[in-house]
Amino acid sequence: MMKNKMLFPLLFAAIVFLVGLNLRPMLAIIGPLFPVLQQHAGLSGTSFSLLTTLPVAMMGLAALSGPWLTARIGPVTGIAAGLLCLTAACLWRGINLTAFQLMLTALAGGAGIGVIQALMPALIRQRFAEAAATLMALFSTGIMAGAALTAASAEPLFSWLGLQTTLTISGGLALLTFLIWLISVRRTSPINVAPDATTLTVPRTVLLTLFFGIGTGAYTLVLAWLPPFYIQLGWSARHSGYLLAALTLTEVVAGFIVSATLHRFPDRRPLLLGVLALLLAGLLSLVFYPDTMPVFSALLLGSGIGALFPLSLIVTLDHARSAREAGVLLSRVQGGGYLIAALMPLVAGWVRDSGASLNQAWLIMSAGVVLLMVMAWRFRPEIRAA
Repeated sequence: MMKNKMLFPLLFAAIVFLVGLNLRPMLAIIGPLFPVLQQHAGLSGTSFSLLTTLPVAMMGLAALSGPWLTARIGPVTGIAAGLLCLTAACLWRGINLTAFQLMLTALAGGAGIGVIQALMPALIRQRFAEAAATLMALFSTGIMAGAALTAASAEPLFSWLGLQTTLTISGGLALLTFLIWLISVRRTSPINVAPDATTLTVPRTVLLTLFFGIGTGAYTLVLAWLPPFYIQLGWSARHSGYLLAALTLTEVVAGFIVSATLHRFPDRRPLLLGVLALLLAGLLSLVFYPDTMPVFSALLLGSGIGALFPLSLIVTLDHARSAREAGVLLSRVQGGGYLIAALMPLVAGWVRDSGASLNQAWLIMSAGVVLLMVMAWRFRPEIRAA
């Protein structure tokens, strides 16, 4: 093994992808199993929403504490702890399935996911800086692939194995990943992190945080409520899961397309507005044509969400003047943004419990997308630090 290297890069790349696979099953499995979870745990629409809201909120808190975690415990140890926490949360659901226990496991699992998401970029930059872009792309692809596989397999696994066993399968994968991580990845020293500092104005930071948060809110809303929406329209849980899986795979393709074409858009606004238009069209198609064009709606939503997420991060990086400032800014924007995004599934739960149609939630999110379009006009290249 080469000096100052943990692993041969190809092996490390495979492990990075494997870790990514673990970071969305806990969230993606909830929607297709909505009726069953309601029956077994007595969940209202609001409490069901918390199964997505709580993990996403924990991701935000972990992102905000990312620099502190990197400096105090180091990324290797921190990622191992995150995997162990996620394992325990998933396996716990096989023991007890009350509403209270589901909320506790959502918090614990979300904490593990958040810590891993906060520390993996630091580890990649520390050990394989020359391949950081490729490794981060693999990590992101693993995350989306885990969501797609889980959404597609949730109902078939439930029909075969039952609810509690289905909910714990992701815990088995997390445990295997934890063991591979311990065996394969050497511990490294905590990284020295300079005190937080950024020259960006507070209003601009708030603008970027709102932009990332509202955009990510579209993802959390669709992840939690698209399958229940179609189940209420008479679809089977299995087919609603397939629809969510197709949407998630579209997100992966859209993210790669954005990465490949971004260099052609030094002014990000045309690309941002085009992506937001796709997302808005997808949301409105759920309102007005839910039965006649579900697959097309999923493709529109997947294209918009999948392209908007990397674009939001890239626009944030455009505002940074140095690598250190970029790290600080990303921590703040993602931390606050995930906390904002966590609210959107909860709003949908309140809407449903009030007796209104989920169409109201899609319309609220559509208004948010229009607001994003207005905000995007402020991202002119010549005033990025204004």
